[in-house]
Amino acid sequence: MGQIPWWRTEFSGGEADSAFQAISDGRLSQGPIVAQFEKQLTEYLGVRNVVATTSGSDALLLSLLAAGVRSNDEVLIPNRTWVATAHAALIIGANPVFVESEVDSPIISIQDLKRKITSNTKVVIPVHMNGRDAHIDEVLEVCNEREITVIEDAAQALGSRDATGSYLGTKSLAGCFSLSVAKVISSGQGGFVTTDDDDYAARLRLMRTHGVENVLDPRSWEIPGFNFRFTDVLASIALKQLEKLQVRLVRLVEIYRKYEYGLREIENVQMIPLRIEGGEIGPYIEIFCSRRESLMKHLSELGIESRAFYPDMGGAAYMGSRSKGRFATRFEVEGLYLPSGPSLQDSEIDFVLESLSSFKT
Repeated sequence: MGQIPWWRTEFSGGEADSAFQAISDGRLSQGPIVAQFEKQLTEYLGVRNVVATTSGSDALLLSLLAAGVRSNDEVLIPNRTWVATAHAALIIGANPVFVESEVDSPIISIQDLKRKITSNTKVVIPVHMNGRDAHIDEVLEVCNEREITVIEDAAQALGSRDATGSYLGTKSLAGCFSLSVAKVISSGQGGFVTTDDDDYAARLRLMRTHGVENVLDPRSWEIPGFNFRFTDVLASIALKQLEKLQVRLVRLVEIYRKYEYGLREIENVQMIPLRIEGGEIGPYIEIFCSRRESLMKHLSELGIESRAFYPDMGGAAYMGSRSKGRFATRFEVEGLYLPSGPSLQDSEIDFVLESLSSFKT
């Protein structure tokens, strides 16, 4: 068997033709194809507004700017997240404050969230890591009582639901999604913001294009903004990918179940679970291994790529953090992504499981 990559991005079924058509038609910048993509997402997610932008990172940045976050405001962020969540706050001069994760799940601890809230807290960003519900209803209850804005980081959660059946990223002021390479659907780079607040959506759209309605004929400068525009070329790819979303979500559940069954018989590794029966669907297969580096070397020698979990946010000294999260250390030290994604074949999973079985501590 050849090399098994950690993630394989599949572009087949018309993406190239669609992009070629957009270019041939002169649809290069933001235009009607972006609008069509946004409309289809509003229908799929059941939200009033979708605002497409250049990346999931910019979706977070744009959401904070439109929410009025300013210098020295506190933005509470879980210790387990991709660094973009914290950088979005840091880049506009806000103070990221890190909240511990749960002991056995890389999502925000409600107890520590309550402890970390102060009079300076402007926004809380729960992160739906790998399609997990980051206790969104509880976060909203805590924050609504204190008049704190909630913005969901749903970059890894498109198509995943909470226990009530609602899509993750649709319950708060804003939900931020990514269309980067290792996601269930991808346009290479890209992202979008969801919101049911029409006034907020209007601000997002203005700020996406330097704060003006018509960049070709601006009559006045109303609010600050920047160039966060998506393009019709990328939207044409994303639309073709969106057609495959439901099939890919079904496949992700099949892959999860196959790994779940196979890993039960394997010592030295522990699967980090999803609540599949509750509607959670994540793009990645995650495990704990106390000898992670040795396991990664073992898999690599057999032609299997894996990825170590990224570091805890609490260890980023340049953000002024003082200590790592109390419970997040195990995720940083032992967490590992196995080959994942809807393009993964059953035979490849079987080989990964066999290779894990042959790993000796």
